[in-house]
Amino acid sequence: MSSSEAGQAAVQPKKLRPARTNATKQKLFEASMELIGERGAAGVTVDEIAAAAGVSKGTVYYNFGSKSDLIAQLLRHGVDILEARLLSVQGESADSLAGMDAMIGQAMDFMAEYPSFARLWVSENWRTPSEWQDTFAELRTRLLGVIGSAIESVAAEYPVDASISRGSLETAIFGACFVVGLDRQTYNPERTRDQSVAAIMAIMRGYVQK
Repeated sequence: MSSSEAGQAAVQPKKLRPARTNATKQKLFEASMELIGERGAAGVTVDEIAAAAGVSKGTVYYNFGSKSDLIAQLLRHGVDILEARLLSVQGESADSLAGMDAMIGQAMDFMAEYPSFARLWVSENWRTPSEWQDTFAELRTRLLGVIGSAIESVAAEYPVDASISRGSLETAIFGACFVVGLDRQTYNPERTRDQSVAAIMAIMRGYVQK
């Protein structure tokens, strides 16, 4: 290696190593969501997250590098969980509308289990500018893709209103899952899961022509 190459290698930024285990990431995710739900992302420190997760601050920095990177990775972790749940019911029903109903039910269950994630998503996703804007855009595209695939299945099975923008329909269902799920947890705990699912499914049923 030449002296110039050695010099370039010396100034290369150290690559962050991924979290050692999914268990560590899940502990950090749950601890972070609890604290962020109480005070917002800006009001929570790495020390507090580490203490609540039962790990050292060094472990957080070793795995993620900074608080900003930690939040970005935890957003991805939350979407990984939600996406896996949405996909878990695909193909279980012969009827595409019933399949959509089951998928929205999975979304409601996720919102009930992780309401602080929904609060973080709603509060930061539309903030301009947001520190995690690129991360939100990437994750939003992933989730919209899952919803779009379910809508395509309905359109292949039923006559649908072609005047409705497919992109707007995806966005309506996507937004409704977060807002209806969060509203139920925050303001209307008496509202049942099935009632929440039925309200969101009304959007899809309006798309299907009689």
